[in-house]
Amino acid sequence: MIQGSVKRQWTLEGLHCANCAMKIEDKVKKIEGVSACSVNFAMKTLTMETEEAYMESALLEAERAVKALEPNVKLQEIIAKGKQKPSPNSSHTHAEGHEHGQPEADEHSHTHEQADADGHGHSHEHGEGNTRRILLRLGGGGILAAAGMLLQLSGLLELLIFLAAYLIVGGEVVWRAARNIVRGQVFDENFLMAVATIGAFAIGEYPEGVAVMLFYQIGELFQGLAVNKSRRSITALMDIRPEFAFLKIGEELKKVSPEDVSIGDIIVVKPGEKVPLDGTILQGSAMMDTSALTGESVPRSAGPGSAVLSGFINRNGVITIEVTQTFGESAVSKILELVQNASSNKAKTENFITKFARGYTPVVVITALLLATLPPLFISGATFTDWIYRALVFLVISCPCALVVSIPLGFFGGIGAASKSGILIKGSNFLEALNDVKVVVFDKTGTLTKGQFNVTGIYPAEGKSESELLRVAAYAESHSNHPIAESIRAAYGESIAKEGILDYNEISGHGIAVTVDGKAVLAGNARLMEREGISYKVPGQSGTVVHIAIDKQYGGYLVIADEVKDDSLRAIQALKALGIRRTVMLTGDAASVAEAVGKQLGVDEVHAELLPQHKVEAIERLEGQKSAKEKIVFVGDGINDTPVLARADIGIAMGGLGSDAAIEAADIVIMTDEPSKIAVAIGIAKRTRAIVWQNIIFALGVKVVFLVLGAFGIATMWEAVFSDVGVTILAVLNSVRALKVLK
Repeated sequence: MIQGSVKRQWTLEGLHCANCAMKIEDKVKKIEGVSACSVNFAMKTLTMETEEAYMESALLEAERAVKALEPNVKLQEIIAKGKQKPSPNSSHTHAEGHEHGQPEADEHSHTHEQADADGHGHSHEHGEGNTRRILLRLGGGGILAAAGMLLQLSGLLELLIFLAAYLIVGGEVVWRAARNIVRGQVFDENFLMAVATIGAFAIGEYPEGVAVMLFYQIGELFQGLAVNKSRRSITALMDIRPEFAFLKIGEELKKVSPEDVSIGDIIVVKPGEKVPLDGTILQGSAMMDTSALTGESVPRSAGPGSAVLSGFINRNGVITIEVTQTFGESAVSKILELVQNASSNKAKTENFITKFARGYTPVVVITALLLATLPPLFISGATFTDWIYRALVFLVISCPCALVVSIPLGFFGGIGAASKSGILIKGSNFLEALNDVKVVVFDKTGTLTKGQFNVTGIYPAEGKSESELLRVAAYAESHSNHPIAESIRAAYGESIAKEGILDYNEISGHGIAVTVDGKAVLAGNARLMEREGISYKVPGQSGTVVHIAIDKQYGGYLVIADEVKDDSLRAIQALKALGIRRTVMLTGDAASVAEAVGKQLGVDEVHAELLPQHKVEAIERLEGQKSAKEKIVFVGDGINDTPVLARADIGIAMGGLGSDAAIEAADIVIMTDEPSKIAVAIGIAKRTRAIVWQNIIFALGVKVVFLVLGAFGIATMWEAVFSDVGVTILAVLNSVRALKVLK
């Protein structure tokens, strides 16, 4: 987020049209002071970033813009995770009459109270509304039209009965088209259908005009149902939000909202319940189903002292937990926020379709106008009636709904499937970019190795004892949270008197300088010894080496060993099977250790003894060796590797859920410590791209065929309507496949 800017988010109740979402986003982006805006059609949210000085004016302008485009849409600002408040002018929204009386029975209970007063203004919403009323209206109009055809009326009586049927079935479409023209929004599906069907009446094709509008409305009904099926599938996939927590007060349990629990509070989780907040188990033990967060199907055991995350499901046993994070900072909130905000970063394909749809419809309308007027003027025997009918067919076909609706749903489905596998992808642009990855660069410690170090050797210099060297090293490392420091403290195993430790200074890429009991102590790698001009012993053992110097005199060294993760080898092999041509490992560790790990895993290149800035330089060198289209992924633990994560084309943080630095810097967060999930993410990306391009090719292919057939007078309006709403329904249903979780 830009410094000095404010980010706000609203739910858009009543938004059921992807084309309308595109228009809202486009208009709000142009408001003065708005630096970024994204409308998430799948989640029905509008996210807007404004400069602080323009905050209030931009909010009012945004609300006016939404109301002008879609009066039926109600804004409710999200002020906290899981809480909403009405937008500043929402009372006006609720008071203003909506042209169409259909209540919107949405899933949010607060809208039910307004259902009778709040109608809808767009035909794409039927999946969540009162479909009975729509069916009654369409049924009534259909019966009236059927009577007109069976009675074989003529003249004014025929016109009146078909006109009555037309107004019952499609009056709202004509009204919206007229209203939008007044607002300067000409080229939308309402305009196309209104012109096509009114044109049919103008040339005497009354039954076809009514029948096409009827078929269009039925198609829209099914399209709305298909879109909402997809939306519900996404919502169900992300249904990890805990609804309540049992707060322990004395000996009593009180059922409260997770948002009302504070750090340090004690909660109780019973069998079958979701863990509502992150915490540490104080009493009890249970098997935890972590699949909603990590994608792992095998439950893990948890007992006193075990850390548990919100979203875990307690399979058995009663556990008492001390809360360590507020709900807003808990694992489940971070996941939901990342996934729900993912649409802010749109893929190139998605942006292309948005721009394409904007220019495509006007071009087709102009072509239809030329088709209606030029042939009768230049072709002998051609009649205006025939060519106007062909032009009207042309118009019906031109609506780009199939693309505008299905493409965002496809990408969002892919992001949802990835999250269910324990992979958080921050935007469809990163999901799409994974298709072009050819180079994967790994950090070593905590990424390919477990990062669980053990002291395997203590080698004091002459005149020093092992216990003395270990004690000095433990005191020197007492303030560090690095795994190596933790392993040294664990090996020491005694309490550390912190009052004897002064002047602690961590030297990036080298080690630590500190005063222990009045003595100047240095603890770090060989570079630190060289920098301070201290001669040191070169160890013959394999492992990470920590050299110790006391008052500028060499004191000896410790050897710390790390284990390779169980699935690191499988991860490298899976990546090569997917066509990754180069795997690289960058580490600050000793060359001997790095080479041993690299050889064990089959990594193509190993670069050791690097400082953080050297890792960035290595990424930049690799950038210069690849083609413009190819992407580089850097995979790190997200704590020390923030600069490299930010510099790579795609930064992936391993096990970074608890690290704010990882979530901030990385484009993708893998919630388990499994490198093999990188190959899973690339697999999901490839499948999502295949589904998106299937929709694009299918939708455009069918439209091109019917446009040609319509121009030559072969296709009727019936076929034209199928090529519009029928193709949209099929494309949306195809997009639902992106939700499937890969095993």
